Amino acid sequence: MNSDLLIVGGEGDLALRKLYPALFSLWIGDRLWEDIRIVALARRELSQEEFLALVREWFEDNKDDRPVDEEAWAAFTQRMHYVSTDATSTEGLQVLREQHFADAERGLVVYLATPPTIFAPVCRTLEAAGLARPSTRIVVEKPLGHDRESFLEINRDLCAIFSEEQVYRIDHYLGKEAVQNLLALRFANSLFEPLWNNQYIDNIQITVAESIGVSGRWDFYDEAGALRDMVQNHLLQLMCLTAMEPPAHLSATDVHNEKLKLLSCLRPMDDNMARENTVTGQYAEGAVGGQPVVGYCEEEGAAEKSGTETFVAIKAEVDNWRWAGVPFYLRTGKRLPKRMAEILIQFKEMPHSIFGPQASMAAPNRLLIRLQPDEIIRLELMNKTPGLDSGMPLETVSLDLSAPAGEQLPDPGAYERLLLDVLRANSTLFVNAAEVEQAWVWVDQIHAAWERIGKQPEQYTAGTWGPSQAIAMVAREGRSWYESN
Repeated sequence: MNSDLLIVGGEGDLALRKLYPALFSLWIGDRLWEDIRIVALARRELSQEEFLALVREWFEDNKDDRPVDEEAWAAFTQRMHYVSTDATSTEGLQVLREQHFADAERGLVVYLATPPTIFAPVCRTLEAAGLARPSTRIVVEKPLGHDRESFLEINRDLCAIFSEEQVYRIDHYLGKEAVQNLLALRFANSLFEPLWNNQYIDNIQITVAESIGVSGRWDFYDEAGALRDMVQNHLLQLMCLTAMEPPAHLSATDVHNEKLKLLSCLRPMDDNMARENTVTGQYAEGAVGGQPVVGYCEEEGAAEKSGTETFVAIKAEVDNWRWAGVPFYLRTGKRLPKRMAEILIQFKEMPHSIFGPQASMAAPNRLLIRLQPDEIIRLELMNKTPGLDSGMPLETVSLDLSAPAGEQLPDPGAYERLLLDVLRANSTLFVNAAEVEQAWVWVDQIHAAWERIGKQPEQYTAGTWGPSQAIAMVAREGRSWYESN
């Protein structure tokens, strides 16, 4: 069934920066049906020409250096329509339905590019206007609440109108090509699966680093913090795909079930574990990329003092047979040295070395899955150093598992993949309600423990890798954070 797309909040930052560029890329790649109708809905009074000029302006500012195919652009913009109305007005959406979505035989995707506070009234209005059809699919972005109870309230509002199968909770990290390759690497190769357990893996590290600060969103960020903003969704979802059991099939139900099992196996955080296995930080003034930057509480709109964390590091443990005893080190923060997201699988050292004095040169094998800024999968192996030196000197070499540069196809962006999946009614790469709730259960435990023990963020200089306590947390177990080049 061909589907149309309604973007509520259609002239907002998310739609302009992410959704329209992704849709245009899908259009020029012949991934969208020719009769698709893309309707942008917002309160702002704009003519059709003004709206298209705004979209083009944002597109020009954010595209790569390749010239725009003007013929394709003209055809694409013929499929786009701007409607100025209140999304909570039944009368306004009834007119919208009659003008653009009168054919009930076509599917309808409604992308709520809005704050969660208006999800409920918009959904009720969609129902009253006759747009909550069995084939309607709703896409929602984070933040989905600030704790378990607020998420359940949001979810009750959504599921009062739409079934769970109709709700698509997007996490754009799951649309990245390297994440797809992680699934292929694990479940399409007999080489790795026998080693993917506590007998052969020493630790797993997941880092999502940002070099930017709060970017003018201080009020929002100060209510959330790094734990709620990043760990609850992005890092835990990456952990799920890294550590979950093999699903019976690559179907939405089977994948979601295995992720939920993994989240349910996270060891609960009591006060002592929160004290020993978590580190929080807040950036102070420093330099990033050679440019001086202010501290968190000197940012525009900031309060003089705040206890909100902009950095968090966690040692998480999974209580199941596969992962018992393997620490998962999670780390995320703002104003770190560079922007990157990566998963490191650190294998155990060899139990015995035959290389005598050269043994000190041997290093454990590592598998690196990098999600951004570039997407690579790299396996680090030990190799003999070429030459005629006595003994057998060793060196680390990398086996690049990505396609050679000349053979790579253009990398689809995360939003391209996820938009196409929701248009196709494929929810495998989205997050179901049970996963979100279980992630909140664990995160709420950490927050509650922080409050009980009075944990406050340690200051760290902008442009560094966070507080010294984060290094110490890993070092006391004889390990270190992996810092890639």
